[in-house]
Amino acid sequence: MEGIMATTCGLTEFVGTSKTGDTIGLVIANVDQQVLDAMKLKKKYRSIGILGARTGAGPHIMAADEAVKATNTEIVSIELPRDTKGGAGHGSLIIFGGDDVSDVKRAIEVALAEVERTFGDVYANDAGHIELQYTARASHAVNAAFGAPEGKAFGLIVGAPAAIGVVMADVAVKSANVDVIGYASPSAGTSNSNEVILQISGDSGAVRQAVISAREVGKQLLGTMGDEPVNGAPSYI
Repeated sequence: MEGIMATTCGLTEFVGTSKTGDTIGLVIANVDQQVLDAMKLKKKYRSIGILGARTGAGPHIMAADEAVKATNTEIVSIELPRDTKGGAGHGSLIIFGGDDVSDVKRAIEVALAEVERTFGDVYANDAGHIELQYTARASHAVNAAFGAPEGKAFGLIVGAPAAIGVVMADVAVKSANVDVIGYASPSAGTSNSNEVILQISGDSGAVRQAVISAREVGKQLLGTMGDEPVNGAPSYI
C-alpha cells in the first residue's frame, strides 16, 4: 500500500513501518523472562508483537482489532501516550501476545496494512482534528481498549479541540438509537489530551449513522477555526 514505507532493516525483530501515524511494527520471538516480569502481564507469552506510533491511537486500536480477528493472537496491553508531534491527541503502544512467532508476526503485518484504512476518517487542520471509527463486529482489541461488547457494532467519535467533541457526541447520540459505553475528556480518560472521545455500541446501522452524523458536524465546526479539514486517505465508513 502507498503509505507503507519501503524502509528495510536487518534486525530480526523488525517487521515494517508505515508513514501513516509514524507507525512501526516489531516482533520479539522469545521474550526474556525478566522483561515479561517487569511488564506485569496477566498471562505469559512466548512471543510478542509491538505496534507503536507517534499519532493515531484510535486507528491503531481498530487496526489491531482486525489483526486479532485474522490471527491466533491476543491483545496483551494498550497504552495511549501523550505524544502527537504537536497534535491534540495520542500516540499508541499496542502489544500482541502469542505462542507462535509466525502468528504474532502476521498480526503485526495485518495491523500495519489496516492502519492505512483506519486513518480514512481522520480529518485535520492547524486548529485540531476529528476522528471517526466504525466496525460492524468489535473484537478483543476494542474490548480491551474501550470495554466494547465483542461481536456487536462499535463506533468511536473524537473531536479536538475538546469543545467540538462535546457537540459531536451529542449529535451522534441524538441521531440514532445507540448505547453510550464510554466518554473521555481532557482530565478523565485521556492522557490530558485536548479531546472528547465518545464510544458507542449497538445495531450496526444505527452505530454507523451516529458516526456519520458526528463526522459531518465535526468537519463543519473544525472548519470555522481554520482551513477545511482534510484527509488524504479515502473514507471507509
